[in-house]
Parts: sequence; C-alpha cells; structure tokens
Amino acid sequence: MFEQTIAVSQQLIKEAFGGGNLDLIDELCTDGYVNHDPLAGEQDRESSKQQMAAYRAAFPDLEFTIEDSFAAGDRVVTRWIAQGTFENEMMGLQPTGERGQPIEGITIDRFEDGLVAESWTQWDTLQFMRDLGAIPEGATRA
Repeated sequence: MFEQTIAVSQQLIKEAFGGGNLDLIDELCTDGYVNHDPLAGEQDRESSKQQMAAYRAAFPDLEFTIEDSFAAGDRVVTRWIAQGTFENEMMGLQPTGERGQPIEGITIDRFEDGLVAESWTQWDTLQFMRDLGAIPEGATRA
C-alpha cells in the first residue's frame, strides 16, 4: 500500500528537483499543493518549480541520493543527501566553481488521493549558505 506513495515522494526529489523534470510537480502534486521550506518559506506549485529551476541553474549537476524512506498514514518521510557544483549565479552570489559539501535533508510529504498535498523540508541551510560563500566557513550555528 505504501510503496506507491513512497515512490511518488522519491520521484519528486530525484526526478523533479534532482533531474529538473518540473512537469512532475503538476502531475504528482494537488492543485492546492503547499511546500514549506526553511529558506524559501511557503510555496505553491508554480513557485516551487521556480525555486527548483533556480537551484538547477546554479548547480547544473545537482544530484540527490535517497538514504531512507518510510510511510505511515497519509505521510511519507524521506531522508536525502544533495550535492552539486556551484556553476552559475544564485541569490546575487557569484559561482565558486566548487562542488559543495553534501547537504542532508528530510522531507515529509502529506498525501491526498494519491497526490502530494503538502511538503515540509528541513535541510542544512547553513552548509548551503557556506557553499554559496554567503557565510564564512568558520561561522557556527547559534
């Protein structure tokens, strides 16, 4: 029963975000989809696609590795690692040409009628901002 929802969650991460197939957002998410992201805030389907396109443009070789996935009720939890090379401008910052450190994250997807209705993602935004050069390497979490 849960195999299908787990597959949908993984497909969104690996193929939409990681692979750049943004049409999957319309196919696999409800019309009222809401994505909660610590860096971007709340997003609908269109703004989620724009955010994903911006990450893909800045990190053309962005790839995701799924570490764990499990489901309970109407939720799927996926733990993932992302990594890519900062090759194009992002958030006004010039590219470093460096491959960033692996970024770890966890996404929780809530399903309605087989589609993702809502996502909550927590990921290492501090390491990401370091990789962009926005925060010095010596900065720590307070």
